[in-house]
Amino acid sequence: MSHQRIPKRRAAIAAGGVVALGAAAILLPNASASQDGASDDAAAAPKTLRATDAPDLASRLAGLLGDAFAGSYYDRASRQLVVNVVPGDDSDVIVRAEKAGAAVREVDNSMTELEAGARTLKARATIPGTSWAVDPRTNKILVTADRTVTGDRWNRLESTVRSLGSGMAAIKRSAGTFKTFASGGDAIFAGGSRCSLGFNVTAGDGTPAFLTAGHCGVAAEQWSDAQGGQPIATVDQAVFPGEGDFALVTYDDPATEAPSEVDLGEGTVPITEAAEATVGQEVFRMGSTTGLADGQVLGLNATVNYPEGTVTGLIQTDVCAEPGDSGGSMFTQDGLAIGLTSGGSGDCTAGGETFFQPVTTALEAVGATLGAGDGDGAGAGDQAGGEESGASEGAGGQEIGGEEAGGQDVGGEEAGAGDQAGGEEAGAGAGEGPGEGAGDGSGLTPTH
Repeated sequence: MSHQRIPKRRAAIAAGGVVALGAAAILLPNASASQDGASDDAAAAPKTLRATDAPDLASRLAGLLGDAFAGSYYDRASRQLVVNVVPGDDSDVIVRAEKAGAAVREVDNSMTELEAGARTLKARATIPGTSWAVDPRTNKILVTADRTVTGDRWNRLESTVRSLGSGMAAIKRSAGTFKTFASGGDAIFAGGSRCSLGFNVTAGDGTPAFLTAGHCGVAAEQWSDAQGGQPIATVDQAVFPGEGDFALVTYDDPATEAPSEVDLGEGTVPITEAAEATVGQEVFRMGSTTGLADGQVLGLNATVNYPEGTVTGLIQTDVCAEPGDSGGSMFTQDGLAIGLTSGGSGDCTAGGETFFQPVTTALEAVGATLGAGDGDGAGAGDQAGGEESGASEGAGGQEIGGEEAGGQDVGGEEAGAGDQAGGEEAGAGAGEGPGEGAGDGSGLTPTH
């Protein structure tokens, strides 16, 4: 049986293209390593830690603090996890949080109250063009409305937010329109649809496969790695809309070599494992249309009301994207798989809001593991190759050409709702990502 390897997408860098260097300092892979070894006398001082270690501490604190826990976020400036606490009658809750290593902030709104507010929004204001997510930095529900929400629909949204009470939620206007995009690594095609491949995985039966956006998976059953080419993969499972936006697509040739990496055009970033996102965490996105872009996580468990229906459980970010980026990969400098591009509003010129499907949730739902199933990759929360989460290698220089839209593409091309027909790409062009791997001593360079 022939051994097929999916060719890497090689996007040419235009002379004078916008390179993601800027004035920001280069992030070396181990530049933010945890500082353990503090004396017992300093045990109550907040720990410095990597953003990739923050979810574990946040999870422990949620269990430790119970109802007093009101969310958390990663402060990149201090490299500390900030935990929101509603002390109530338990005066020891702050001491427990500090001993666990977090910076503690007392807030008014409990997580129970914030989640109840989100349920009210779902019941009364599920309006296309809106989204909401709990923002732990403001201790409020951040409600976003795109430019299509006007008239009676705007009035209904505004009155629902007011009904939650003072200080519970805030409304933000988006200049664009919420829609599914396509982004990620290598491009994939199906008829007139184009999407991006997110991450290679191994299906539960050992078959090589990949994850992409669910709205790409419901748009077409068979996908090719070349426009007008023969199909190379078939959709096995797809969810969109509903509780996520993800699809498992299996390669038709069981001997296909599917490396656990993100193709950046000039190089690759090895992907070692899947990890949960943390608010405040810096992330990178690769898309076949816009190339590499970076930003930070703004909210978790976001609800987005697309024209095609409501999608829940997403990650909200300020990473730009445009049509053609759907299904693409969101990852960290350390080689952790975080998300699949779903959708949003705006573009890489004006900015906007973008939403991603958590990889950990998708892996669990489809019963797949990250990587080729030979020990090179791992499932959600697993460690790969014995390395500590977040301790993998980084990648070299990157270019931002980026446009973001909802949904990711399998292999870098765009698909999903709103894709162009007739074989046209939704968001032409191609970008390029970080160059060489960390072996050359360089690292991904943030643009802000």
